[in-house]
Amino acid sequence: MYKSLGDAIRDAEAQDISLARLALETEASDQGRTVEDIRSALLRALNVMRGAVTQGMTGDLYSASGLVGGDAAKLRTGPDGPLAGTPFRDILARALAVQEVNAAMGVIVAAPTAGGAGVLPAVLTGLAAARSIDDDTLVSALAVAGLIGAVIAERASLSGAEGGCQAETGAAAAMAAGAATEMLGGTPSQVGHATGLAMQGTLGLVCDPLGGLVELPCVFRNATGAAIALAGIELAMAGVEFKIPVDEVIDVMGEIGRSMDIRYRETAGGGLAATPTGRRLAKERLVQIKTR
Repeated sequence: MYKSLGDAIRDAEAQDISLARLALETEASDQGRTVEDIRSALLRALNVMRGAVTQGMTGDLYSASGLVGGDAAKLRTGPDGPLAGTPFRDILARALAVQEVNAAMGVIVAAPTAGGAGVLPAVLTGLAAARSIDDDTLVSALAVAGLIGAVIAERASLSGAEGGCQAETGAAAAMAAGAATEMLGGTPSQVGHATGLAMQGTLGLVCDPLGGLVELPCVFRNATGAAIALAGIELAMAGVEFKIPVDEVIDVMGEIGRSMDIRYRETAGGGLAATPTGRRLAKERLVQIKTR
């Protein structure tokens, strides 16, 4: 697999093929499998993603702590806000839905991790529903997401404990932005710009889960991560080019993560987890979990 997204973009352009085809053919060659096998595996992942979105939208799932649950349904059925009836609001709801399933110990796809698993399915399935995009195109988009995630893992990190939430929700936003740009007919270069534009918007994002639980603020960061991904997609599809090459943006994310104070890397020692309310809620809810 590629260690540079820039190299993949150049190869796709040189061969006059999509990034999805390049990713699938490269993965098949690396694993000694057929492209059809890879696509079948991605389709299974897509179906799990869809199942999590559907389950989370019901509004009757809650985490063991009681801190998370029911909010995706509020976006789906609640009072109209300024974005009511738009794909944007639907995508926010989908991101929350997947994370509510995760918090309730349901089945999700770690894309790229459990903590950031709501962004990619929300953006891809939400846009596909709004644009009537077929499953073959969605599967191709997932292949591009995998390519982007593999490069991020190689050059930086996908671990909140290592790089903060920028390495989880931030990476997910970058993957979703690039994958959706491919899905919507963007060029390989536009995929790169969308990825970089989304990632630059999450640089420095800390990982500060209350009580060490992947609930608050993690669930809601998936909604904001999806919003950032949509911004990257919109900018790139309009022809906006980010002047810093995407690989350099990824490298910077890794450097920031390595230099980040340990309090902000999934230890619950800083950020929102260390606020008076954060500490109180964590103490109260963890006691409730232990006594059940």
